[in-house]
Amino acid sequence: MRTLKKLALAVSVCFASQLSYGAESDRTNIIFLIGDGMGVAYTSAYRLFQDNLATPELDKTIFDEMLVGMATTYPDDHNQVTDSAAAATALATGIKTFNGAIGVDAQHQPVISILDKARELGYLTGVAVTCQVNHATPAAFIAHSDSRQSYEAIADQYIDLKINGKPKVDLIFGGGQEYFVRKDRDLVKEFEAQGYKYIDDINKLRKVKKLPALGLFSTGGLTPAVESDHPLRLAEMTQKSLELLTQKSAHPKPFLLMLEASQIDWCGHANDIACAMGEMRDMAETMKIIKQFIDANPNTILVATADHSTGGLSLGAKGRYQWEARVVRNIKATAPSIARQLLDSKANWKTVWQSLTQIKLAEDEQKAMDALIVQANENNQEFISGQVTAQVLTFFDKYTSTGWTTKGHTGEDVQIFSYGKGKETFQGAMDNTDIAKKLFTYLK
Repeated sequence: MRTLKKLALAVSVCFASQLSYGAESDRTNIIFLIGDGMGVAYTSAYRLFQDNLATPELDKTIFDEMLVGMATTYPDDHNQVTDSAAAATALATGIKTFNGAIGVDAQHQPVISILDKARELGYLTGVAVTCQVNHATPAAFIAHSDSRQSYEAIADQYIDLKINGKPKVDLIFGGGQEYFVRKDRDLVKEFEAQGYKYIDDINKLRKVKKLPALGLFSTGGLTPAVESDHPLRLAEMTQKSLELLTQKSAHPKPFLLMLEASQIDWCGHANDIACAMGEMRDMAETMKIIKQFIDANPNTILVATADHSTGGLSLGAKGRYQWEARVVRNIKATAPSIARQLLDSKANWKTVWQSLTQIKLAEDEQKAMDALIVQANENNQEFISGQVTAQVLTFFDKYTSTGWTTKGHTGEDVQIFSYGKGKETFQGAMDNTDIAKKLFTYLK
């Protein structure tokens, strides 16, 4: 709670000084926020997760306040269930494509994104994500590739592809150091040569005073929210991004900021409900920061949506008409992290389990876990760790009544949230490509 209060105070001070920013330009600022893998069940779960149990009413969330519509998510390859690359390309360009495609159409031809168009028109541009910055979703707004797996080639495009003689993006925050500092090429040095301020630690955000800026805060993706020293890291990066993109100048420019709560999806793939709720909290607090910014700068539109849902999450499982949000709240780490700590503690695992989950296991469950931990040695540590992780997830699901149908994506419609200038534009049922097409009309 202390972190939340400090962040809210900082936002209030920051945005209070920007009240006149929106009036200085008739061009609209665009903030596009994607909750990767965030299906309807995730926002429903978060409503229960964040509810004040001391009051009889079920508290509404920022998602409830901003909900305006629904979107279909299918790709253009007859699979009906999209991956993040095809979905992000649809959201970025308004064009359907095949699973795995980054910024190219079904004929493998490069297509222009809303970020490209904004850059051509002189907008400032920014990207902040909790995965590596060259991962599927951010990449679809910046790069072009037949394969989302071409991580190094995609990273190269972040500096090689230029518009008006400069890299496409003024501000890049997230993870991915291993793709930018390599034996064959040091992209960080190349960005610095282009005038970018580089930081490698999220604690150094305050040291970034102006654009352009590059912040890579981890080797790959950022630490999961539920076990991070910065559980609201997307919110922090968003606050700093808005501060930098709206610095006062004689000739203020509008901006396009693309944000992603990337790891909701990763938690869904892992079928880890506590992990997912940590990421949802970061997404919700990010939306609150943006709402406060738009209240001070009304010439701004926020659109938030998901690219797809992940995991087939259900609230209630195996015939039980209940979902135990209280139990989820008490889990303090991801299942793999808990498994590692249990194995490290050996005979003391029960104390560690209780401190990390507050779940009281039945006697037969304790014996089953004991048996696994006793089997662990140097030769089979990785195998046993996987088994312990699976057992931890089984306990999570049992004691919270959480259900999952898959380790992959699912094909149902996703929600659209909007706030600010022209939010009614995004009301109703539409395809994911329609969101991009509507955002293109804001650019001028």
